[in-house]
Amino acid sequence: MNIFLWVLQSVLAWFCLAGGAYQIIKVDELKKMAASMRELPRALWTFLGACSVLGGLGMILPGATHVMPVLTPIAAAALAVENAVLTAVYTHFGDSAPRKYSVAIAVLAAFVAYGRFVLAPL
Repeated sequence: MNIFLWVLQSVLAWFCLAGGAYQIIKVDELKKMAASMRELPRALWTFLGACSVLGGLGMILPGATHVMPVLTPIAAAALAVENAVLTAVYTHFGDSAPRKYSVAIAVLAAFVAYGRFVLAPL
């Protein structure tokens, strides 16, 4: 189970780092794609992108360095909550494409949080 969780954490970290960085750097391009991104302020999207980047780092670094490994499940739980909120925002504005991505990330991050808290603590 530990190896499976590490693989899942690595995949989630990659998605969160890449997606968060893109969200920070290319906000203006994203605003052309989805209604929710046009309606909400740029600062909010930048903040959410920064949270994704920090969450992605939190999925790997604490466990890999053995410095405060309890931060890994906390980061996973925070990513699950963030993406659940984003799913609600996308649903409210009728954006179906990013909603699928957010639901997948939320479910996988919730599983990692559960796995690291209960099944295979670091």
